[in-house]
Amino acid sequence: MSESLRRRLIESAQEMNRSGINQGTSGNLSVRFGEGMLITPSGMPYSGLEPGDIVCVDATGAQHGRRQPSSEWRIHHDIYAARPDVGAIVHAHPSACTALACMHKSIPAFHYMVAVAGGNDIPCAPYATFGTQKLSDSVLRVMTGRKACLMANHGLVCVAEDLDKAMALAVEVEQLARIYLECLAVGRPVILDDEEMQRVLLKFRTYGAQDR
Repeated sequence: MSESLRRRLIESAQEMNRSGINQGTSGNLSVRFGEGMLITPSGMPYSGLEPGDIVCVDATGAQHGRRQPSSEWRIHHDIYAARPDVGAIVHAHPSACTALACMHKSIPAFHYMVAVAGGNDIPCAPYATFGTQKLSDSVLRVMTGRKACLMANHGLVCVAEDLDKAMALAVEVEQLARIYLECLAVGRPVILDDEEMQRVLLKFRTYGAQDR
């Protein structure tokens, strides 16, 4: 089980860069594993990763393995502790999301698909130095009831039940960020009201369900 999850993390990390939602070694991914998690190592090119390079961090924050975990391991650890619904986390630096994050802008309900991230907007967490507990606390606060957030002057965090869904969400949020930036270049987009977004959120609960 551990071996297959480690390989899946490596494949996803490589795909994350190929897709253009991340560059170099700046992002990181993790999956819930028992009472802890498996997470990509710090500062290592994804192209050369081996299963043994993936780090196990237990529920206490103790780290096991031959490598150091991503500098943002605290964000992953704290989200898993607070959110039993989360099975995988993707952190990346996609260009459109990062541009908005550098302006400390959340993504409002300019398009109904903003609801894919779980709420009426995709919030931007206040800035804190990377790798710190303060940054983790900042992210955790705005992620309440959400599946994604921007990180001021930094990037994007997405969570989901599994790695495939977390990756797909990251791609979707980056597309929304790109369109929102295009709207801002022209003027101010019309924002959907809370009542409409609540209708959309309700519909999203069964969106894609194929049970008859």
